Amino acid sequence: MKPILLQGHERSITQIKYNREGDLLFTVAKDPIVNVWYSVNGERLGTYMGHTGAVWCVDADWDTKHVLTGSADNSCRLWDCETGKQLALLNTNSAVRTCGFDFGGNIIMFSTDKQMGYQCFVSFFDLRDPSQIDSNEPYMKIPCNDSKITSAVWGPLGECIIAGHEGGELNQYSAKSGEVLVTVKEHSRQINDIQLSRDMTMFVTASKDNTAKLFDSTTLEHQKTFRTERPVNSAALSPNYDHVVLGGGQEAMDVTTTSTRIGKFEARFFHLAIEEEFGRVKGHFGPINSVAFHPDGKSYSSGGEDGYVRIHYFDPQYFEFEFEA
Repeated sequence: MKPILLQGHERSITQIKYNREGDLLFTVAKDPIVNVWYSVNGERLGTYMGHTGAVWCVDADWDTKHVLTGSADNSCRLWDCETGKQLALLNTNSAVRTCGFDFGGNIIMFSTDKQMGYQCFVSFFDLRDPSQIDSNEPYMKIPCNDSKITSAVWGPLGECIIAGHEGGELNQYSAKSGEVLVTVKEHSRQINDIQLSRDMTMFVTASKDNTAKLFDSTTLEHQKTFRTERPVNSAALSPNYDHVVLGGGQEAMDVTTTSTRIGKFEARFFHLAIEEEFGRVKGHFGPINSVAFHPDGKSYSSGGEDGYVRIHYFDPQYFEFEFEA
């Protein structure tokens, strides 16, 4: 089956994210537009307009009532998913790199970049307390002095957040006290992406050191490594099979000098247990910046440097992949 091609962005994709049911797909790019699509047929439902810079991250809460976006325009914004209305605007001193709702959808966290003389912070807001939003004062702010956070997700039960850093470190921060609970350093370079498994017991990291790694989400114990020859920009775990999909390719600045064949722009499938690659899916005309599995496991999406999002359907039971150009 041919993939569904979503063309709603003018610049390269930064993140794609399914809601919990999987009927909606949210996409953000290095343009100010936030798009939401029907995942079943690729129809665009609408856009969330308001940002004035590249949008780095997006998240939807548990019942898809609210959408959270973080941007290089130094703001994190909360939207009504159904109407597209902006509910809250949280201004920051530097670009918002990662954002996310906790499991209940009441608490949001976002991290800001270390730039323009400002250091990297993780901020926590409780949406049940309107005074925090109105005064732009988070109930907790964690400074990160060492290396900036490049990816972060909520841990199991919303008790902590798991953050990946520019230097390759992984930290677990308590969402109550802000202290660092666990620190590990398994990667040698920047961690580009962190994605949890469906049951939140494990997570996979994607790094510039050409590997993706599997960790236990409570202890941060390293379990598996998936090796490639190019930087890995994103990795996702299948919800119902022992599969990992990796998206990457060479650095964006080198892309113009190579053909699509040499650039390694395929999505690559690895077996979770034996760490071996068993399939590749071509399609993008540039590195893949973000991958995500549909919650039912029957399809996955990839967003690339070429500005396109592709929804691929496959039956992983038979390992029959569409190797179309």
